[in-house]
Amino acid sequence: MPTTIIEERPRAFAEQQIDTVTLDIIENALRNARIEMDATLVRTAMSPGIREQGDAFPLIADPSGKMIVGQFGSFIGGFLQGWDGTIEDGDMIFLSDPYSCEGAISHSNDWLVLLPVYRDGRLIAWTAMFGHQSDIGGKVAGSMPIDARSIFEEGVRIPPVKIWKKGEYNEDLIKLVMHQTRKPDWCAADLNALIASCRVAARRIHEMCERFGDDVYVSATRQLLARNHRAMKALIGMAIGEEPISFEDYICDDGVGFGPYRIKCTMWREGEKVILDFTGTDPQSQASINFFLNENMFKMFFGIYMIMVFDPAILFNDGFYDLIDVRIPEGSLLKPRYPAALSGRTHALGRIFDILGGLLGQKTPEFLNAAGFSSSPHLMYSGTDKAGKWFQLFQIGFGGIPGRPLGDGPDGHSLWPGFTNVPNEFLERYFPLRIERYEALADTGGAGLHRGGNGIIMSYRFLETGTVSIHDDRWFVPPWGVNGGAPGERARKILEKPDGTQTIVANKLDRLDVEENDVLHFITWGGGGWGDALERAPELVAKEIRQGLVTVEGAIRYGVIIAGDGSVDEAATEALRTKMRAERPAELPLFDYGPDIETLRRNSLSETGLPAPRQPVWHATALAAE
Repeated sequence: MPTTIIEERPRAFAEQQIDTVTLDIIENALRNARIEMDATLVRTAMSPGIREQGDAFPLIADPSGKMIVGQFGSFIGGFLQGWDGTIEDGDMIFLSDPYSCEGAISHSNDWLVLLPVYRDGRLIAWTAMFGHQSDIGGKVAGSMPIDARSIFEEGVRIPPVKIWKKGEYNEDLIKLVMHQTRKPDWCAADLNALIASCRVAARRIHEMCERFGDDVYVSATRQLLARNHRAMKALIGMAIGEEPISFEDYICDDGVGFGPYRIKCTMWREGEKVILDFTGTDPQSQASINFFLNENMFKMFFGIYMIMVFDPAILFNDGFYDLIDVRIPEGSLLKPRYPAALSGRTHALGRIFDILGGLLGQKTPEFLNAAGFSSSPHLMYSGTDKAGKWFQLFQIGFGGIPGRPLGDGPDGHSLWPGFTNVPNEFLERYFPLRIERYEALADTGGAGLHRGGNGIIMSYRFLETGTVSIHDDRWFVPPWGVNGGAPGERARKILEKPDGTQTIVANKLDRLDVEENDVLHFITWGGGGWGDALERAPELVAKEIRQGLVTVEGAIRYGVIIAGDGSVDEAATEALRTKMRAERPAELPLFDYGPDIETLRRNSLSETGLPAPRQPVWHATALAAE
């Protein structure tokens, strides 16, 4: 059935001429409404993932569902494609099933609320918010089982339903959903926070319409979309060539012993349209690392990257989507067939940004970023304490951000710019653990003229017996450097027992039993370096040694020798740099990936303490059969 949007007075909005001042006022009012959505959310949510880290994404869209302001691109188009009911004033939509909305949300932990905003019987806008729920049931605490073979193992799936219908709350539906989760108190509070955020934005839209008029408001949103279209058209013409260029990167493993998995993208321009083709990406995994990549979501990723690199002053919205054609092979890692498991899609999601950087920078190396937006490390810790009370932690960690054209990558920073860390004081107050170390780990960032950001080491001492899950990547395939910069160091995880015995554990695992006073050293990857490390100022290297970001031994990578008093030994440094330049190729590589895959396989156990992942043979067999 086609989607039906019921309007009592289906009168078209009259196009209005809008002066620059009015357009700027409406634009900034919409920006502020988006910020107010975030503020409402974090002040009313309960889970640390949303309340402390901000793992939620707001949206204000025009009547057709195109995002005007937001962060992740519009999920409304994907929802409308799968919706077969009516949408009326007083309704609110609730959903979490990726397969019901064309991947507009990409795993079932993300709960999405959509609010159509009506005025005088006409649909004038949409507001929406989705946030990651710390638990939605399923086979493991946290609802992100690494070894899941289908989405049915990953917790409750909510198809698009009306949580409010003509102003009436569907209380029985919410009781049913909350009955599936291990943390109904968190989920109920977080859902109410999502609803409140949407209603706040709706109120601000009504206020703008009352001030300027409905027709002026809608005309302003159209002009904002058109302005973005013009800007992106110019950027695409400037930065994207007609000759196809390709780039590929790898997810290290699937958590059940197989990998690495290739993601490949080829880009070229036809007229004013850019083509992004993922042919060559590996087939879907039997485990949960699949990423159901919505085409519009990827268009937004592409647009944000273009804007932030070339012209950050542009307000990004959905106005440019017709300038981009995204092609994703059916049955691939990025478009798996139902009912493939999806809960571990974070690694592919992060790797998409590294691939975008590698694609867009080849024509203009001066704008090229190294690798390091590579994943979003997760830790889950749960159990029953001595008082018989259930505890459950979901936390997102941070790796090293890549070296960039304008400077060093930040140390231990988030993949998403709006995310923050969970304060250690919060963790120690509400969970049975103690944080014994939380710092940037020296020398993990790739050496370069601009250093890659260091990864972090976070040491958790567990005060109760419990179970741990870890989701991370970049432990096998290192984050590459660019323009002569070196790769960053790889991630690793170490479990230390009270007697001092240490064991290297996998970067993707479930059901790791920990006992009281066990310590988990959670070490994330470093970002790749940018530019020639021998051009980095020796005084800056010496300063970073004093700051604990580089070691005396690590300074050798920059050709820097430190004297006994901590100063730069200028003569020895000059001699070392001369020797290093003579021993390397005259032309430094645009990309430094480190060792090739086969070399990584041979050396994995000695270098990482973990066996190399096995080649996923069944994928080649399945592909040949097709």
